[in-house]
Amino acid sequence: MTSLALLIPIALFMGLIGLIAFFWALRRGQFSDLDGAAARILIEEDEDQP
Repeated sequence: MTSLALLIPIALFMGLIGLIAFFWALRRGQFSDLDGAAARILIEEDEDQP
């Protein structure tokens, strides 16, 4: 029972950290252009070959 008293607050704290990280990434615009990143893989770049 004492292990649950320790593990539950740790799990809640880690969940809170994950939620804060998600909102931080959302505010920074990390999820604003989801289609552009997917299409960028398919675009061939012309590079100078020596």
